[in-house]
Amino acid sequence: MTTREERETLQRFTEQYSGELTDVAQAIEGVVIGESWGVSGYTTMMQADRLGEVLTLQPGTNLLDLGAGRGWPGLYLAASTGCRAVLTDIPLEGLRSAIGRAGREHLSDQVAVVAASARAVPFRAGAFDAVVHTDMLC
Repeated sequence: MTTREERETLQRFTEQYSGELTDVAQAIEGVVIGESWGVSGYTTMMQADRLGEVLTLQPGTNLLDLGAGRGWPGLYLAASTGCRAVLTDIPLEGLRSAIGRAGREHLSDQVAVVAASARAVPFRAGAFDAVVHTDMLC
């Protein structure tokens, strides 16, 4: 069962991910993060690279990205390290954007999306080698 706060948060992110990214927002994100991902957080590319290093992501590694939104940083980590990534979130609009970007960036063989809450992921224990959840609270 979801709380009123969870429903309101879902509605806010659904609206956010449904909207178009403005040129100004993309430019700001490019400066702050290093590239435009349409995110609502502040994790930089340097920080994402550090996650990849600390988690020893590489081809054959399975990564779970909780609260992935439009795919940041899971798609980036899949592209930069060669790992496989499963992106999870609740707003379908963000996941649709992520899977579209995965296709455009030729990552479809490495990336999957699953609509799921971080509170109750539908995976068995040990299914992933690493988990990230940037810019979200679980």
